Amino acid sequence: MIKRFLETGQIVSTHGLKGEVNIAPWCDEPEFLTQFKGFYFDKGESFRATEEIRVNKNLIIVKFEGVNDINEAIKLIKNVIYIDRQFVTLPEGSYFEQDMLGLSVEDEQTGYVYGKLSSVLRTGANDVYGVKPENGAEVLIPAIKDVIKLVDIEGGKVLITPLKGLFDDED
Repeated sequence: MIKRFLETGQIVSTHGLKGEVNIAPWCDEPEFLTQFKGFYFDKGESFRATEEIRVNKNLIIVKFEGVNDINEAIKLIKNVIYIDRQFVTLPEGSYFEQDMLGLSVEDEQTGYVYGKLSSVLRTGANDVYGVKPENGAEVLIPAIKDVIKLVDIEGGKVLITPLKGLFDDED
């Protein structure tokens, strides 16, 4: 089931004395979060509007409406923030990681099921997907065009052409 509200970061500390907080973003680019006029809390149950939002290195600094001093900001630390997917348009070929986790990873040619997509690692050059077979250790596969042939969120699967030796002991 595709979730409407997506985890997108966590408030990790206060910033200054006037109620601002630092948010560690859980997205590819921190700038992505600056487009929102507020964030949801409690898995989408409540909404807090922002007065100001900016990027500082790898963090987002946010001033929420009604949070005017450090004492109020401290109460927000450790809260996970959410966005509403209906307000986001992703570029073609981009997906929310939360939608990908748990997808069945299958051979494009044979239909063989290698396991479930269990993690997405960002390495810099390209992402790496963790595939957890029913029995055994997680296998890491590069998220490159030669390997990943199709990501079908609605169909619940990722079709791949594995590199030789990834899922077996061949040379």
